[in-house]
Amino acid sequence: MKCQRCHCLTHVLTITDYGRLCDNCMTLNEKQFRFTYLVSVLIQFAYSVGYTLSFGDAYAHDGHKMGSYHYRRLAIDLNLFKDGKYLEKTEDHEPLGEFWESLDPECTWGGRFKDGNHYSFGE
Repeated sequence: MKCQRCHCLTHVLTITDYGRLCDNCMTLNEKQFRFTYLVSVLIQFAYSVGYTLSFGDAYAHDGHKMGSYHYRRLAIDLNLFKDGKYLEKTEDHEPLGEFWESLDPECTWGGRFKDGNHYSFGE
């Protein structure tokens, strides 16, 4: 399948409301739309397997490392609970992290770098 903007075959194609686009052709706004939709899928999955969630940082102006995807609205930290108990270890997020990574090649789970509650797009 070709990117509908640059017609390349070498980049991963992402299905958006605007069609099939490679990561290089997606605008920041298109990436934010895709990320928000995928977070909604992740939340539904979490609840379907018995977890509850609350939001941590979704959009931040400061407090994260330089260049953080939180500053671009492409990352979210999720607080995870099971049976009313807060689960704070990276390993606790592994089922969600692996599901997140399966949704799109651009989905990155922070558990790969010891930040288990971090879910981002394009990082």
